[in-house]
Amino acid sequence: MSVALQVLLAALVVLQTGTVLAADLSGHEIKALIEGKTVRLNTSLGLQLPLRYRPNGVVAGNISSFSMARMLAPKEEGRWWVAEDQLCQKWPTWYDGRTFCFSIRSAGENRITWLRDDGAKGSAIISD
Repeated sequence: MSVALQVLLAALVVLQTGTVLAADLSGHEIKALIEGKTVRLNTSLGLQLPLRYRPNGVVAGNISSFSMARMLAPKEEGRWWVAEDQLCQKWPTWYDGRTFCFSIRSAGENRITWLRDDGAKGSAIISD
């Protein structure tokens, strides 16, 4: 398929649906977007879970504002990195210490959607 035809088909999708098909961010884009920032994950409870992605590869999470946090470690520091255009992270005890990787898409200014490698998905807001 020619490039011109691909552009025309994409334009038709935008005209018909009113939306632009978003592509997953590259590893470089992911790192530039979150490094040194706080990512506030939207939860099904209507609360936001803040995760701070430090430049040194440490991610700090704090769920002490959640009433269920008493049953878990309310604060924890894990590791984050970018591999194969995905954001990966590993916590010492959260998620039983499993490593998870996420595909990230832009959803507008300072907003993203994510798809975890086990199929979980959601959205988040990024702030300084």
